[in-house]
Amino acid sequence: MFNLPTPHIGGPELFVLEFGDIVAYFSPYTALLFAFAVLFTVLVIVSRPERQVDIAFGGDAYYTKEVDPDLLRFQRFMAIACGLATLGAMVTGDVFNFTLFASMIGITNIGIVAAYRNRHVLNAAFQYGIVAMLATVPLFGGAAIILSSTGTLSMWELFGGAVAVPLIAKAFLVLGVMGEGMAPFYIAKAEITRAQGAPFILMVHVSSLLLFLRVMEIVISM
Repeated sequence: MFNLPTPHIGGPELFVLEFGDIVAYFSPYTALLFAFAVLFTVLVIVSRPERQVDIAFGGDAYYTKEVDPDLLRFQRFMAIACGLATLGAMVTGDVFNFTLFASMIGITNIGIVAAYRNRHVLNAAFQYGIVAMLATVPLFGGAAIILSSTGTLSMWELFGGAVAVPLIAKAFLVLGVMGEGMAPFYIAKAEITRAQGAPFILMVHVSSLLLFLRVMEIVISM
């Protein structure tokens, strides 16, 4: 019943899981992205965060920072939620569900960063929060355009070129993912990496990269 078009950028389907009208699938490409997301989610679950060390500029002085256990528990929770949302975004076969998972990644990324009580970090989190909220407009707008122009949101129907997807819809999806996943707007901001709680803070960058790789497969295959 379900067969990815050939040739397909992600390779042939390996496994299909149906949830009513929603179909999740694994191809060599999505399976690899899924494996990376699982690996980093497991690392977040089992790892013990490092203690942050600050070095005084122009001297040899340095000092360590005590991390609030409540803060770490919240960051761990948000990082795990981010990992689970990333897992869903990697394998979903529905465009609307992909946009929902992308939005959840944006929300959890804000939570990971904003949990740290530092003025510079909170300022960066606030700015990113504005970008993420604005990004929902093109993200869900792209899905709406796809539905109105093709009558479906199923990637099985959209892949292969059997149904023409407007270029503006593809551009909106990419733009929305760039805002939700912090790339390239805040992926290199120093304030983001000042937040304590490594490796939790690394989930921000991992989820952004995987989300961008996934949306590239989607828009190229349509």
